[in-house]
Amino acid sequence: MTRKVGIIGAGHVGADVAFSLVTQGLCDVIVLLDENEKKAASQALELRDMASLTASRVKVIANDYAELHDADVIVIAVGPKTLLREDRLEELAETRAAVHEVVPRIIASGFGGVMLNITNPCDVITQIIQQTSGFPHSQVLGTGTSLDTARMKRVVGEFFGFDPKSVTGYVMGEHGESQFVAWSTVTLGGRPVAELAGDNAVDWAKMDSAVRGGGWDILQGKGWTSYGIATATARLLDAILSDANSVYPVAAWDENLRVYIGQPAVIGRKGVVQTLQPELTAYENMAYQASARVITAAINSEK
Repeated sequence: MTRKVGIIGAGHVGADVAFSLVTQGLCDVIVLLDENEKKAASQALELRDMASLTASRVKVIANDYAELHDADVIVIAVGPKTLLREDRLEELAETRAAVHEVVPRIIASGFGGVMLNITNPCDVITQIIQQTSGFPHSQVLGTGTSLDTARMKRVVGEFFGFDPKSVTGYVMGEHGESQFVAWSTVTLGGRPVAELAGDNAVDWAKMDSAVRGGGWDILQGKGWTSYGIATATARLLDAILSDANSVYPVAAWDENLRVYIGQPAVIGRKGVVQTLQPELTAYENMAYQASARVITAAINSEK
């Protein structure tokens, strides 16, 4: 069975997602699309130049929306023209217009698979994609707090001197300023981090802030972020294409709050198999609800 992925947006993020897929051999065909067709064609050509150097053969096609009809997943990675914005919600007017342009073209191709959104503000745009496409909520998801969770694992791992892969737990809420580390879910070797800290003075708020501000630190230095989000996206694509039923923190539909928001969910071939709401503390629950209100307000402001 041919594993086919469409990527809309051939900028830093979309191109790095394609690069990750090719180098890791996670799919058989990539369809790369961009409003700047020359750019998409160039990215595709460079990826094809790697064909003799990679372990698996991946076919790369550029600028053909008709090729999306039998794709398993489409990644939406359209970005704003101006990248240096500290609050991702500032990008909404521009990215919303771009999404309203590309989603009807996706539907017109006959596509019926899973839509995975990267475009910021991630939670809001994911909801707009679902509403515009009319697809079931399970078939539309966003990368959400998957990158923020990876950042948290780095911060915690560096503080305690552990490999980040040994850290478990989640960042939840908006992929933005109202996100929070759900510290009650964070463990090292099965032990809660607060327990491991013992009597040592740990500035949890400072660590939370380091997680939230990680992307901005990178943006200020190099002008964009792409490696982390591309790798997180590749993991999600692998879970979908292999029907893995893996758990990742993504922007998924919360039926109770009626909003797309970052939370742990089981990811498989059809998208979100189910959401897994962890048992949060009273404070974390308040933070989750507050974050949902921020996302909802942003969606309503655009109507």
